[in-house]
Amino acid sequence: MVLRGLTWLILFQLLGTVLNVLLLPILPGPIIGLLLLLGFLVMRGEVSESLNQGSSQLLRFLPLFLIPPAVGVIVYAEALAADFWAIAVTLVVSLAVSMAFAGWLMQKLIDRQRRREGDA
Repeated sequence: MVLRGLTWLILFQLLGTVLNVLLLPILPGPIIGLLLLLGFLVMRGEVSESLNQGSSQLLRFLPLFLIPPAVGVIVYAEALAADFWAIAVTLVVSLAVSMAFAGWLMQKLIDRQRRREGDA
């Protein structure tokens, strides 16, 4: 059951990589595969038990994926320190834009929900 779920995940990642190479070099293949998987699950309306188990098995190892970025920060600490202000400003601006967008989107969703409740 777990193997079937992992196979689905790898299949969508592979499909995303193929689309990346052939059509969309702007987006990374795994991101395209993730969007395809999301579309597939939305169309299907539910998550299968095998996919749920497969993804749960992968989530157990998620902290291991954070080791390479942590090592990169330690190894390239001097290069990061040289560009500290550019990185800090970029992070602050992106945070502000993201928070503004999330607030705007949440307000739109709340308004839409109120309209639906008013129509019912």
